[in-house]
Amino acid sequence: MGRECGSTPNREPERVSVIATVFNEGSAVDDLIDSLMHQTRPPDEVVIVDGGSQDDTLTRLRRAEADRRLPLRVLERPGANISAGRNAAVQAAQGPLIAGTDAGVRLEPGWLEALIAPFEGDDPPDVVSGFFVPDARTIFEVALAATTLPALRDVRPACFLPSSRSIAYRKAAWEAVGGYPEWLDYCEDLVFDLRLRAAGFRFAFAPEARVAFRPRPNLPAFARQYYRYARGDGKADLWRWRHAVRYLTYLGAAPTLLALALWASPWWALGFVAGGAAMLRTPYRRLIDLWGELSPAARLQAVAWVPVIRVTGDLAKMAGYPVGWAWRLARRKARELAWRDIVREA
Repeated sequence: MGRECGSTPNREPERVSVIATVFNEGSAVDDLIDSLMHQTRPPDEVVIVDGGSQDDTLTRLRRAEADRRLPLRVLERPGANISAGRNAAVQAAQGPLIAGTDAGVRLEPGWLEALIAPFEGDDPPDVVSGFFVPDARTIFEVALAATTLPALRDVRPACFLPSSRSIAYRKAAWEAVGGYPEWLDYCEDLVFDLRLRAAGFRFAFAPEARVAFRPRPNLPAFARQYYRYARGDGKADLWRWRHAVRYLTYLGAAPTLLALALWASPWWALGFVAGGAAMLRTPYRRLIDLWGELSPAARLQAVAWVPVIRVTGDLAKMAGYPVGWAWRLARRKARELAWRDIVREA
């Protein structure tokens, strides 16, 4: 199926539609519009769906649409979730190539050019994964980025599942897998990616197609984000083993080590040291790459934040996953939830 969507090598560049969905992004949407206007490869069309913003997002979008410096169309879909908004944007798009991004990001000038380049080569793919980098502005945000976001050297291109912050695909591929799953409010892009892979579409990785986005500004906002991500995992039945390991670690291994250290031998406490080193090695390696011109005092603060962020994120996931799983069990007869079976049949 995947090769049916391939393009003919060396023909004229195909029309590219950039799509995004927004909701209450008044503080960030101007940056998105501005970065789209300064692309080295201008988009042929931009379709942005507003999901019913209550702030001035829609006013700002309509102003940009009327300005006409960008080939922008704004659609209003009050109540649409992220998946429904993306599907509406892709459906309205006129180009055979779709480049997806999100509000709240800053596109590097060469983003679209790098993202589309693989489609114009001799062996074009069906899907291109771009990359994302942190736009951290505080000590906490630097520590959060180091703890949660992959560095480029961490990525295995053959296995990388693109975020919808930076992705391009053929509209025909989107149609073939039924678009984004509108029954999911989080992790919808992962299910979309997995459907594309299972259906046989070919992926390419374009690390130069970078977008910068700002991490959550504080610990409560981060905890809510990870709770929702894990709830989405539960709804979609994703990453069972990863979540099982997390429960075994915090509810099994950690209490057992503590009991042994208290009542058998204090040497058992070295298990916490070894476990902590394994959990924090990669975040600290990334932190060294990210802390740049931070003062020594700020670097120490960032170092202290990393384990707090890691544990908070794990606990938030442990709280969210069973909520999503319960939601799924209550709807287990719903056909669309059996997305893996649907993909196999396709």
